[in-house]
Amino acid sequence: MLSNEAIAAIRKDYTLKEFDETHILSNPMEQFKHWFKEAIDSEVNEPNAMGLSTLKADGKPSSRIVLLKGIEPSGFVFYTNYDSNKGKQLAHHKHAAALFFWPELQRQVRIEGTVKKISEAESDAYFASRPLDSQIGAHASPQSAPIENRKVLEDNFATFKKIFETTPLIRPVNWGGYILEPSSIEFWQGRASRLHDRFLFTNTVTLDWTYTRLAP
Repeated sequence: MLSNEAIAAIRKDYTLKEFDETHILSNPMEQFKHWFKEAIDSEVNEPNAMGLSTLKADGKPSSRIVLLKGIEPSGFVFYTNYDSNKGKQLAHHKHAAALFFWPELQRQVRIEGTVKKISEAESDAYFASRPLDSQIGAHASPQSAPIENRKVLEDNFATFKKIFETTPLIRPVNWGGYILEPSSIEFWQGRASRLHDRFLFTNTVTLDWTYTRLAP
C-alpha cells in the first residue's frame, strides 16, 4: 500500500528553463501563443488540454479537462454540449478559470475571466470540420445526463448514423463554442529549489495589459 510518506516524498526539481523580464512579451495572448507553439514543437502530450473550472448554482467549483480549439485576440475557444453540466453552469455564472500544464516544459498557464458563446456560424464551421463519427457522437450523447449503461450510447450512435445516411448532418442546436475572455493570465516556469518564475498579467481600466512578477 502506498503510504502518505511515500506520496510526500514524490518531488522533482525544475531546471529545464528560465523565464524572466528579458523573455516576456508585453501582450499575454502573444506570450501564450509563443509558449503554445513551443509545447507543440516539443511534442507535449495533448498540449491543448486545459482544466476548465466553472461554478455550480450553489457557488461551488466544478472542474474538468476540455480541449482548446482556437486562440483569438480576445480569448480562448472551446466547444461542448450546452446542456452539459458546464454548459448549464456557464448559463448561470459567466466567470470561469482555465489551467494549462505542460510538464515536459515544466510550465503552466493560469487564466481567469468570463465566458460567452461564439457565433452560430463559427460553431457550424468547426462542427463541419470534425471527423464524421465525432459529429454523430455529438448527436448521440446526452452529455452529463444519467444513462443506464454504455449500450444506450452505442444504440443512440447507431440510430443517428442510420439517420444521417439519408439526412444532412448538421450541428445539434445544443452544441457549440464558447470563448473564455481573460481578465488575468499567469505564466509559471518551474525553477530549481522551488524558486519558480511567475508573471501575472491583468487588464487595466483602459483594457491595456500590465504584468508583475509574483513570488513563487
